[in-house]
Amino acid sequence: MDQEKLLEAEILASFERDEWQSVPDASGEVARFSAMAAGALVKDKRVNIRISSRDLEDIQAKAAEEAIPYQTLMASVLHKYVTGRLVETPARASSAA
Repeated sequence: MDQEKLLEAEILASFERDEWQSVPDASGEVARFSAMAAGALVKDKRVNIRISSRDLEDIQAKAAEEAIPYQTLMASVLHKYVTGRLVETPARASSAA
């Protein structure tokens, strides 16, 4: 999370230095990406799962650290898993061995 905050600060500083420029959308990419994002954000199904109290408490603690609802964190983790973007960090991988 600290890296994300540093990146956000760098982007904000760059923006404030007027280093960003608008790019004309001649190809309609903004509309295409907007449609893709809107489709990815649609939440039209409800799922009930059973998990241990300990896991739920840990998820809620992680979500509090990220300042997001724990259901959002769970949905994000599941989405990253099914899209192949959830990767194990080296520290976790070495401690699990």
